[in-house]
Amino acid sequence: MRFTGNIDAKTDEKGRVFIPASFRKLIQQADLDSMILRKDIFQQCLVLYPESIWHEMVDAITQRTNPFDSKGRAALRGFVAGAEKISIDANGRILIPRRYLEAADIRNEVRFIGMDNSIEIWNRQKAEELLDNPESLAENLETLMNTTAHES
Repeated sequence: MRFTGNIDAKTDEKGRVFIPASFRKLIQQADLDSMILRKDIFQQCLVLYPESIWHEMVDAITQRTNPFDSKGRAALRGFVAGAEKISIDANGRILIPRRYLEAADIRNEVRFIGMDNSIEIWNRQKAEELLDNPESLAENLETLMNTTAHES
């Protein structure tokens, strides 16, 4: 499942928001009625994961975590404890719990950004600021691709 693009939406007073149609279509094709939501570990946004992707991520952390390594266990605990299963209603909406809205500084206008196998949910203005720097994108891609090329 590959989510791409960025789409604006609005939350209602209860924190419900429609998942954009292009993303919803992929979710329906995968026969998903829920996803995992957590605050991103790097940015002030939320991330929606299909459960299979979530389980792969948790498994990857678990495989690298020694049960007797307190830092590794703390990392695993923090990652898993910060997540919640979110149902998708018949209309294609999700209810974002208040604590997640506050953590991502989301009030009303949001932007969904497809991030390959997950979906980020941003405060719309913060997403615009993030995406409004093409020089930074070019520099980041150049560094990534040069580093990757040297490792091969």
